[in-house]
Amino acid sequence: MSITDAQNIHWLGHDSFRIDGKNVVIYFDPWKLGKNPKPADLILISHDHSDHCSPEDVAKIQNEDTIIVTVQACVPKLSGEIKVVQPGDQLEILGVTIQAVPAYNLTKFRSPGVPFHPKENKFVGFIITVDGQKIYHSGDTDIIPEMSRFETDIALLPVSGIYVMTADEALQAAEIIRPKLVIPMHIGRGIGSQDDAIRFKENSKIPVTILPFET
Repeated sequence: MSITDAQNIHWLGHDSFRIDGKNVVIYFDPWKLGKNPKPADLILISHDHSDHCSPEDVAKIQNEDTIIVTVQACVPKLSGEIKVVQPGDQLEILGVTIQAVPAYNLTKFRSPGVPFHPKENKFVGFIITVDGQKIYHSGDTDIIPEMSRFETDIALLPVSGIYVMTADEALQAAEIIRPKLVIPMHIGRGIGSQDDAIRFKENSKIPVTILPFET
């Protein structure tokens, strides 16, 4: 699998992506979007931290028919049609199958014993199936045991460290998940750097595409 197989995937910086399906436009964690972004049919938000759940950016792409899928912690920040999920949930919207999967820290702490993303908060990543292609957006996570059960064609994995997996840890996660293609994320906008993505690509046994940053 190569970049041509990911031409429907647009990286918008940090953890933000737009997926252009044949009949649906999907966003993951829209944040700091540029001018005149394409309207969304479906918005998936992994957790309530401000660089993932941004009401201002949601408003730029939301219309009366847009459906938001997110965790309970985000609901007070948003409006419109919202479907609340937690890890383990599965639903189908607009022809897109959505699995909410766990996302949490085991080794990244804001203070001793206090992870940035605690498991009990029930934050999520997503595995979606659109136009026959499975795409995993991990959300903010470390390597977690549940990854051994994930099945996906393309994995969007964080590589910056600090709050999420380092590039070296993401290499291990990719070996566990075994997708056909990995796209590194959680870089740029002041968190992580292109060097993290390059180091990941240079050492990966699985094909890696570093997407260009689109505004």
